[in-house]
Order: sequence, then C-alpha cells, then structure tokens
Amino acid sequence: MFLRIIETLYGLVSLIIFGVVVFIIVCPLVILGPTLPIRRFIGRIGVRIALLCIGIPMRIKGLENVPDGVCVAVSNHASYIDGVVLTSALPARFTFVVQDGAASWPYVGLVIRRMGVTFVNRSSPRQGANQTRDLIRRVQQGQSLAIFAEGTFVAEPGLMPFKKGAFMIAAKGGALVLPVCIRGTRRFFGSGSILPRWSPIEIEMCPAIPVNQDAAQLSDAARAAISPICGEPDLALVAQAGEIA
Repeated sequence: MFLRIIETLYGLVSLIIFGVVVFIIVCPLVILGPTLPIRRFIGRIGVRIALLCIGIPMRIKGLENVPDGVCVAVSNHASYIDGVVLTSALPARFTFVVQDGAASWPYVGLVIRRMGVTFVNRSSPRQGANQTRDLIRRVQQGQSLAIFAEGTFVAEPGLMPFKKGAFMIAAKGGALVLPVCIRGTRRFFGSGSILPRWSPIEIEMCPAIPVNQDAAQLSDAARAAISPICGEPDLALVAQAGEIA
C-alpha cells in the first residue's frame, strides 16, 4: 500500500512537472522557432530536460551505428511518449512519419507540424500509395526518415507485426535501414496509463542494414535486430505458433 501511494504521488507530480516543461515552455518555443533546424533543436533538448526534471534517466546506445548518409530509422512502438523520446535521440535531420489524424490534434498538432513531420493517411489506399511514392522520392533526394514499424501500439506487451511501408520506401529509395529499439517507455506511460510511472528509458541504435535487399528481407532483418533486445515477446511468432497448433 505504501509503495502504491508513493507511485501515485510520483505520477501526479511528474505529470504536472512534465506537462509544464513540455507544453508551457518547450512547445511555445518550438512554435515560435524561426527555422526548422532551430525548432528541432529546441524539441530535442526540451524533451531531455523534461525527463531530467522528473528523474527519468534516458540512455542512448549505438549512436555510432547511425549512418552519415540517408537512411530510414524503424523502431518498435510501446507508448504515448515514444515519438518525443525518439525525437530527442535521433539526429535532427530525421523527419518523422506520423498518422495524419495527429495533424488535427489541438495544440499538439500545431507543434508537430512545426517540427516538420510528414503525415500519412493509412485509411485511404490510394492516398497512402501516393504518399508512399512521395516518400520514396524524398529518400532518393537524400532525406532520412523515422517510422514506427508496427504502425501503432496496444496495451499488451509485445512486438507486433511490422507494416511493409517503411521497408518498401527504403528498398525502392535505396536507403539503409536503421533498426532502433526503445525500452522502458511502456512502463513509463503505456496504453491505458493515467499517470506516468518511474522507469529508466533506453534507446538502442542497431547496426544499419544494407540496401541490397527487398522490402520483406529488410523487414525480417530489422525484426531480427529489434526483437531479441526489446524485452517483450514477439507477437508475430506467438501468432504463428497458435496457427500451427
């Protein structure tokens, strides 16, 4: 009971502090930033400061694995906080690909638009195909992207099947694939969470995957890199086992 009270108090205090730092200080600075590089710098540093203010340690491993040239970073997705955490970990040249519904969110939508994210519509096959072709062209022109390979996240712990879009973009755009593993965010603020819980956060950049593979091979290779180190079951393998049984 005592530990539950402490956890609840921490959650209330950390939610207030994190909200004040991010939404009242960092977000207005992002909105007012005169250039995209400045806005992304503010966003990256602001997230780290906000986590520091609530005592959340964030460790980034494998930065030496981030290619100097164009690449597509693909990551697992476990919580509401993954986007801002990954933003603070990756170099500012990465453009995040986000579902288009986020663009209309009050206040937050404006902030992420100012951060230069690219929106995609997964509900419309035709529009989605056009947007995928546009992303392929942008990669071919030298732009690096960051995409959550599962597309979304759920309350149940586990690595869901990967969507094919990110790997198709990398294969046809001729870009390296950078597998990225996020750990600790599901406990910190996962699906269904009302209050944050204390949890160290780790972001690990795995060695980049060469481009001389098709989309399915790239997806398999990225999954083989992320699954063993994410600390959660591989739900695709669980589903396959169920089908066989």
